[in-house]
Amino acid sequence: MKRAFLFPGQGAQVVGMGKDIYEKYDEAKKIYDEASRISGIDVKKLCFEGPEEELNKTENTQIAILTTSLAILEVLKKNGITADISTGLSLGEYGALIYAGIISFEDGIKLIQKRGYYMGNLLPDEKFSMAAIIGLNSEKIEEICKEISDQGKFIVVANYNCSVQTVISGEENAIEEAMEKLKEAGAKRALKLNTSGPFHTIKLQKAKEAYEKELENINFNASKEVKAIKNIDGTYYNENDNVKEILANHIISPVRFDKAIELMEKEQVEEYVEIGPGRTLTGFVKKENREANTFNINNVESLEKYLEEHK
Repeated sequence: MKRAFLFPGQGAQVVGMGKDIYEKYDEAKKIYDEASRISGIDVKKLCFEGPEEELNKTENTQIAILTTSLAILEVLKKNGITADISTGLSLGEYGALIYAGIISFEDGIKLIQKRGYYMGNLLPDEKFSMAAIIGLNSEKIEEICKEISDQGKFIVVANYNCSVQTVISGEENAIEEAMEKLKEAGAKRALKLNTSGPFHTIKLQKAKEAYEKELENINFNASKEVKAIKNIDGTYYNENDNVKEILANHIISPVRFDKAIELMEKEQVEEYVEIGPGRTLTGFVKKENREANTFNINNVESLEKYLEEHK
């Protein structure tokens, strides 16, 4: 059976995530303890106790979500559950790269800590927002963003999540204007997102440049058994890729999760397993294919149910 592992991105975090997994499984405990040792951050405390305000800071969110996903992944691996394909949304791509063996666990933790810090702190001073646009095709969204940016305001598409959900990013007033115009153009909903910066846009150029220096110190491997999908264009990583360049550009480039779904469908994936908090990614998969066989593993109950069904 062809299986894909999906790793969630920012916004999925919730105080208490992973606590029951940590308490029940030694292999999960080890992941949290190792992530804390490598980063010098008490990742357990952050995930299990918060407070929410701290957990929601980009510099904390990214390492917290990744560690929780990897802790659950470790239990799956111990139980012989493997995947042919791995992918993730934004920071979730690091879970996919670690699973595929392209980056080591230790390097992945170091990188996501730096990435979260730069994305949370090297931001321009102006007021920026992001909004999810639901029920309108991305071409129409691009067209309206261009009309507004032609007036001298900054606004672009930042995430192509699936055919019916696209995220825009830009100056606060440009986002407000776009939300109104997109609703008039037929969008079912336009929702402001609780984010701290214009992620996946050129406005994070400083963060990208700082992150490039961190990537210089990392060794990347070719993936042998697992195919990992790039966020930047929805294609597989291959041995000729400049991974450093891809991961640096990822900070200022739109996320193409829509293309990742297309590729997995083309590859006839039979089972999609989202590993970590939330159920956003399987939701996107279901939007494209209602019949898709999806699972979300984010606590002991869902983990044990999944393992029971896959004996």
